[in-house]
Amino acid sequence: MNIITYIITIAIVIIIAKIFVLPLKKIIKLILNSILGGALIYIINLIGASFGFHIGLNIFTAIFVRNFGSARSNFVSNN
Repeated sequence: MNIITYIITIAIVIIIAKIFVLPLKKIIKLILNSILGGALIYIINLIGASFGFHIGLNIFTAIFVRNFGSARSNFVSNN
């Protein structure tokens, strides 16, 4: 009877792990994209400082620049 309990417990742990892996991957991807977006805004601000150009650096602009900027560049390169 103990073997069946162990097998059921392992199966439940595997099922729960599979349920939480996909949202965790999306959260990690969002965090990494935000960091890349922030770095891109920082570089744009460094270059644009000589032209009087500035983009506010906060979490919303970082997410926007990285997520929508890469989607647009993929769209343009596919056509």
